[in-house]
Amino acid sequence: MHAAVGRLALTAWVAGLGLAGAFPFERRGGQGQKPVPDDYYVSLGPRPYYLIQNMTDGPLKSKLESCENGPFEVTSWSIGHRGGGTLQIPEETVQSTLAGARMGAGILECDVSFTKDRGLVCRHDVCDLHTTTDILLRPELAAKCTRPFTPANATHAASALCCTSDITTEEFTSLCSKMDGFNATATTAEDFQHGVPFFRTELYDTCGQVMTLDSYIELVDSLPGHRNFTPELKTPPAAVPMPFHGYTQAQYARDMIDTFIAHGISPARVYPQSFTPADVYLWLNEYPAWGAQAVFLDEDGDDPANFTTAVNRLPALKASGVNIISPPINYLLAVGGPDNKTVVPSDYAIVAKQAGLEIISWSFERSGPLTRVLADDDYYYSSVAPIMHYDGQMYEVLDVLGRQIGVKAMFSDWSATVTYYANCFGLKGPGH
Repeated sequence: MHAAVGRLALTAWVAGLGLAGAFPFERRGGQGQKPVPDDYYVSLGPRPYYLIQNMTDGPLKSKLESCENGPFEVTSWSIGHRGGGTLQIPEETVQSTLAGARMGAGILECDVSFTKDRGLVCRHDVCDLHTTTDILLRPELAAKCTRPFTPANATHAASALCCTSDITTEEFTSLCSKMDGFNATATTAEDFQHGVPFFRTELYDTCGQVMTLDSYIELVDSLPGHRNFTPELKTPPAAVPMPFHGYTQAQYARDMIDTFIAHGISPARVYPQSFTPADVYLWLNEYPAWGAQAVFLDEDGDDPANFTTAVNRLPALKASGVNIISPPINYLLAVGGPDNKTVVPSDYAIVAKQAGLEIISWSFERSGPLTRVLADDDYYYSSVAPIMHYDGQMYEVLDVLGRQIGVKAMFSDWSATVTYYANCFGLKGPGH
């Protein structure tokens, strides 16, 4: 075996099966990491090859096969969603972030929530601690939850509601992260911890290391390959009304950017995101260098009755100063072609490009096997689900997004899949 290929294969195996060896870190109050070694290899593991083997023969499959031995490098076209290893590893953790980085993601995400003492931490939802951490197994912290654990009975499912705003930053950093899921039939807090979707795994549910925004910035900034950042400011749910004890959404939006400034991070390396228009316009007005590449997340077309309105407002968003729109992949895809069995760009995609908006989309590898997306009413493939039949079609979908629509980057819960495609077609992503 050629030495370089051997090293890549070995590193891929270690990355897939031996996380402690491939991603060195140590816990120091929930914050510290050892330096990543200089001899750092992008490792993609078997999944991209499985998907390619599952494709229908044709030019796209042949092109992807021709790239099977790389070389593979870090690319900003590949964004680590909730870290980038989320398909198998607890989200918003050191481990998921290092997995996404090892799989070549050039941009890594932290969803930003706030704690009781206004610390900023990485959590996908202000109120998801009951399904993504072990807080319910910590009696002293579980007692602080907005709604304590209630066991299932004959008429009600098991439930709880635990928010980052219920606890201090110090208490948050003492938690262990776990795969997102819960058991609705649970009668104990221990049983409630399970219920992970069948296509994910609890193999790495061994105390995922949570992150503050500060520690996320330090970690990503320490990684080889000049990685960039995409923090998403989370809008709190109704259970956490704003202002929160005087803490306004506007100040929250300022604090997120100010944290990067305090760390000396260039705005050129940061893609701040929000679903809330006021956040994006605050950044455009008060932090113009940061707002210039703010990512306006769009889910306003989820109701089919509103989809046309969402499409029609795209030119106005561009005129208002927004440069990057970020819809889910189903907004960008439609069924068409001469046989009406082909994935094609949607009206949303066409109008966004005509308006001059850059597109970053989400989220690849968030779904289960494509054989089930229609029956399971999967969100991400909803616009093309009737013609999805086998996993190899994932790369057909990604090719429409990448080369026909020309998205600027793609979020993924398993970064290797997107990194492989981007390297094969020379897609560099934002900033290039």
